[in-house]
Amino acid sequence: MQESSTKPYLIRALHEWCTDNGYTPYLVVTVDENTVVPRAHVHDGQITLNISHLATNRLTLGNEYIEFESRFNGAVEHLFIPVGAVSAVYARETGAGMGFEVVASRPYPGGDDQPGPQAPPPGPSTPPDDGPDAPKPSHLKVVK
Repeated sequence: MQESSTKPYLIRALHEWCTDNGYTPYLVVTVDENTVVPRAHVHDGQITLNISHLATNRLTLGNEYIEFESRFNGAVEHLFIPVGAVSAVYARETGAGMGFEVVASRPYPGGDDQPGPQAPPPGPSTPPDDGPDAPKPSHLKVVK
């Protein structure tokens, strides 16, 4: 049996360390055809993402894939990142973290008929209002 990679375990550990110390965990991802992120925010083939609990919804730091929802320019986006595409995890406030080798990622194993990196089905189409449940502007920013 082949030994599993330490990379997903280190990503989870650094995420937890940042959170426990009050830091904001950032993830640097090399974007390829198997990575689902907002393409408008990709620069030089990479994207840097805030993966704090306040910036994400349904965050799953799995052994093969990282999935979560986040807001970009006020719109909710479903992100799907192969662990192999992660090049670094670090604390925004201090820069402390770890870099990783980027390896070729594999497509989502479910294929076209399974849920996965595709965006979730759209919700009810009601116009936004100014009430307490109105969408708030994103607090995420692109880090160069």
